[in-house]
Amino acid sequence: MQSMYAFKGTESDDFSKDEKFLLHSLDSMYDLYLSILALITEIHKKSKDYNTKVGNKLSTTASHNVSGVKFEDNQLLHLISGNKMLQEHITKRKLNFWDLDFEYVDIVFKSILKSALYEDYMADEEVSFATDKKFIIAVYTEIIAPNEKLYDYFEDKRLTWVDDLPVVNTAILKVFRKLKLTSPDTTLLPDLYKDEDDKKFASDLLIKTLLNSSKFKEEITNKAKNWDGDRLASLDGVLLKMAICEFQKFPSIPFKVTINEYLEIAKEYSTPKSSMFINGILDKIVKEYQANNMDLKSGRGLI
Repeated sequence: MQSMYAFKGTESDDFSKDEKFLLHSLDSMYDLYLSILALITEIHKKSKDYNTKVGNKLSTTASHNVSGVKFEDNQLLHLISGNKMLQEHITKRKLNFWDLDFEYVDIVFKSILKSALYEDYMADEEVSFATDKKFIIAVYTEIIAPNEKLYDYFEDKRLTWVDDLPVVNTAILKVFRKLKLTSPDTTLLPDLYKDEDDKKFASDLLIKTLLNSSKFKEEITNKAKNWDGDRLASLDGVLLKMAICEFQKFPSIPFKVTINEYLEIAKEYSTPKSSMFINGILDKIVKEYQANNMDLKSGRGLI
């Protein structure tokens, strides 16, 4: 969608640069994933430094001393910071920039210490991987992911990262929930693509939409006579072209799946009326295909 919206050329152009931008943007999403795990690694280091600095004060109260060490000894944090393969990936891709931007590590760490989550975790006498994992998942969900200063930081760091954050946050939580003490190091390094077909789909959708842009626009215009024409030049027009491309060029994707996906994207990125507009146009197009017995789909569950 972003690549389509940014495209200013014609159907006769060479799309190699646009495809390269798309694949680079997708690869950048993986950088964001690694950057957040690097941040969590630094938070873990911060807990060790914190305990060292306040050790003398904490030693006067045994329970407090145990509390501080409990956070430092969190087993899920150790799996992350002690994963050599992960840390090598972070270093190789030059994503360990938190040493320079340490104030964000401090912001998140202080937010954790002040939270009720931290207080409850420290007060819980149970010591297990399950409780450690539950705590870190809660911290990520309630403190790290919604942090506005981190959000602004990522927005300034790379242009596409703000839009990638919801996907990456979901991926991180999915990985955390799956983690076990016996998990291999690769569990923290999931593949960006499910398989090569997954990667190819992204490129094919971009190129096929660009190649047929005029034809798709004409098809939309014929169905949008009662709507403001400006919508066709906006993000709504881009989403409709992509959806029609899926209708016509990707026979294994059901009509309903395509419509639902683009309605969700419209709700996230476009105007309040966009989903109604897009749903109305796509519904008309599908009914026309079916009335004309256009056999565009194949496989099971493609009604």
